[in-house]
Amino acid sequence: MKKSKIWLYFLCVLALLVFAWSCSSKQQPVQQIPEIETQETVTEEPPPEEVQAEEPPQAVMEETIEEIQETTQEKQEEPERKRTAAEILEDALSAYQDAQIAWSKTDIDTALAALDDTYSLLLQLELPLESSLNQEKNDLRLLIAQRIQEIYASHLIAVGENHRSIPLVENQDVLAEIKSFQTVERKYFEDAYRRSGSYREMILKELGREAMPEELSWVPIFESGFKVNAYSRARALGLWQFISSTGYRFGLKRTRWVDERMDPKKSTRAAIQYLKELHALFGDWTTALAAYNCGEFRVQRLIRNQRINYLDNFWDLYKLLPRETARFVPRFIATILIINNPEKYGMTLPTPDPPIEYETVEIFRPVKLSTLSKNMGFSADTLEKLNPELRHKSTPEGDFSLKIPLGYGERTLAAVESTARWIPPEATYSIHYVRKGETVGGIARRYRTSTSAIARLNRLNRRYTIYPRQRLKVPGRYGSSSSSAKPRELVREGEKLVYIIKRGDSLYQIASSFNTSVAEIKRRNNLTSNTLHVGQKLTIQTGNLSGAKQYTVRSGDTPYEIANKFGMNLNVLLTLNGLNSRSKIYPGQKLWVNSNNNLP
Repeated sequence: MKKSKIWLYFLCVLALLVFAWSCSSKQQPVQQIPEIETQETVTEEPPPEEVQAEEPPQAVMEETIEEIQETTQEKQEEPERKRTAAEILEDALSAYQDAQIAWSKTDIDTALAALDDTYSLLLQLELPLESSLNQEKNDLRLLIAQRIQEIYASHLIAVGENHRSIPLVENQDVLAEIKSFQTVERKYFEDAYRRSGSYREMILKELGREAMPEELSWVPIFESGFKVNAYSRARALGLWQFISSTGYRFGLKRTRWVDERMDPKKSTRAAIQYLKELHALFGDWTTALAAYNCGEFRVQRLIRNQRINYLDNFWDLYKLLPRETARFVPRFIATILIINNPEKYGMTLPTPDPPIEYETVEIFRPVKLSTLSKNMGFSADTLEKLNPELRHKSTPEGDFSLKIPLGYGERTLAAVESTARWIPPEATYSIHYVRKGETVGGIARRYRTSTSAIARLNRLNRRYTIYPRQRLKVPGRYGSSSSSAKPRELVREGEKLVYIIKRGDSLYQIASSFNTSVAEIKRRNNLTSNTLHVGQKLTIQTGNLSGAKQYTVRSGDTPYEIANKFGMNLNVLLTLNGLNSRSKIYPGQKLWVNSNNNLP
């Protein structure tokens, strides 16, 4: 019995040994698989089923899991990294450029989507006030507004709605302007409408060439009343009310002889180009018209400072504009509404004047228009009305295209040959800056001239309205750039010409008045400083015959012309010869003059 138990125990032990050996023999190839694979991958790719069947070692699996976890964590952390303002602005600019490309290809939907993306990126920018990127952000925001408005405006034109591209909104402000035209401005409106017939046919033709809305032809009705010589207190002139700088910018010449702001055709072409440029800039006609009145830079600044949204339009800006500019667009809309339906607003419009018809001839020398008109058998103002751009009512020196009645070309050329050459006198005036409480009449008495002369020279209205610090030209017989009413006068003391110092005088002003220099006055009077005292006497010239000669007065001479001829100051000429500003000279009279341009 014991033997059998021992034998059974031995068999169990043997079985365990055999099982242990078989297990160890199976693990042996697994430990050598990596080495075998490494050698075989160089020369031969393992079968797919073997690759799938094999399991990677535990260390390799743990390392791979860690790499995947790290990569996943990095990807999760990446969106949380806050981009810099410069990067966002760069993306916004790229989106705007995409919109530009799409717009150039007339892909409106893509362009608008890109502009929306651009604006969304701008909303992410939170910049401090002192940041240098603020200007770029505002500029890009303005570009977005302009491009969106341009897209919508051009879309209307593209589908044949050009005449409707100016929205005629009948709001409270427009109704207020309609009421003004119905009451206090009724006569002005009717007269302006009547005068429009002279020029509107020409204006419509010019607008048609540029495919611009016909309604724009009515801008002069409230700008200038269709008067070619209308002049505003802001120094805007002509049918389209150009100031000098803007007129020059769009090709309107202004010389001693000609001011093309008063040329109906040339000023119309300039206004159309200006409006066309403004429409391209702002994208809608209402904003363009506002900019036409107060300047594009002011409107751009207001748009840039808006905080509503990037779809800024005129009515968003309306309350922020200057009062005159704010009224400009409502007055324009009110004008169109009344003209389109005068019965609705209780208006009866007069018959427009007939269009002005003319032909042109080339004139090569200056002639007075009134004289030329009479020589041709017309009324004195016939040619003046046809050529309002001529400042002195005479043709200029050199070539000029003179407008004349139809069929009078040859007759005009013959009349020019028989008309005397005429040169307008130099404009002579003093400059006076208006003070509080002053009137035109008071200024005229002070300068010994007439109120009508001052009003005519400064294009004042019938009420002679002036305001403090206004710059007035005051006509004078001999002209002076000084604002003083009385010219400086010399006193003869023996052989000396002496000036007595008055309050406000300076050596520079005195030297300029008598065509000499500060150094020369100081030398003659042994002055060591520039300090002057009221009542002090300064010697301006010594020896009244030194360096002088006699001149015989000719027919038509004036003291001013003689002084200019010899490079003298007028006061010196008068004092040398015992004359004053009211003295008359006669042909054959002998006058002492300086032979040199400078005082001896």
